[in-house]
Amino acid sequence: MANQPTLLVTGASGHLGRRAVELLLEAKAGHIIAGTRDPSKIADLAVKGAELRKVDFDDPALADAFKGVDRLLLISTDALDTPGKRLKQHKAAVEAAKKAGVKHVVYTSMPKPEPGSPIPFAPDHYGTEQALAESGLGWTVLRNAWYQENLFLSLPSVFASGKWFSAAGDGKVAHVSREDAAYAAAAALAALPNGSSRYDITGGEALTTQDIAKLASEATGKPIEVVNVNDDQLREGMIAAGMPDFLAPVYASFDTNTRLGKAALASDAVQKLTGRQPRSLKQFFAANKDALLHTH
Repeated sequence: MANQPTLLVTGASGHLGRRAVELLLEAKAGHIIAGTRDPSKIADLAVKGAELRKVDFDDPALADAFKGVDRLLLISTDALDTPGKRLKQHKAAVEAAKKAGVKHVVYTSMPKPEPGSPIPFAPDHYGTEQALAESGLGWTVLRNAWYQENLFLSLPSVFASGKWFSAAGDGKVAHVSREDAAYAAAAALAALPNGSSRYDITGGEALTTQDIAKLASEATGKPIEVVNVNDDQLREGMIAAGMPDFLAPVYASFDTNTRLGKAALASDAVQKLTGRQPRSLKQFFAANKDALLHTH
């Protein structure tokens, strides 16, 4: 292509955004813009060849930040402290993209965010998907499964006690690595626009908590006993262990969601988009066993 597209990644100071920018630069996918509230935090990406732009979803002049952009990767923000704030930010970003003449938006969503999800922030994602559908823009929705890296939050204490308290029952999860999600996002952003599409970005197989505990034990040589509890017991246990009151229900809802079968989907979307096989949980544990055994 003679005319290289201009691609902008929001949230470029976060793990996923930064990695997507690096992959796009490596692939020479076009003119790459890294957007974040504080560009000084990503000065190294400018050295690698990215243009840096201040992108603040709370700024009324947000459309100016998207000027000249062909395709936009909208990474969901982390504004979970104020109910409704994140959806407001995302809607502002969709509106600004439309105003600036962006042709296509790629958005990082979550599995099955439709009404009825037990996860408190699911409406943010569903509302954003709806806003995109109504925008008249081309869009690609990437419904990212839970990251393998999220296990760093829970497993060190599980290894320390030997017990994994779970309200997930026999529900399954197909964790995806953040690296695979970044490859999928970069590939979706660099692809030629083709109307609108939705992908479930997951690992290759869905596993129960028992399955995951077994893999973790095999990798580390440490036994884990899965202790089944109900939602209330899980939430109370988290608070007793020092988790803030407002966060415990959010984390507990992940198990509820799993038990209800809303995380069990395993798709081949990562391979379709990237040509790579997604990293398995077994590979994740093999690569990170030392980090998982040390409580932070």
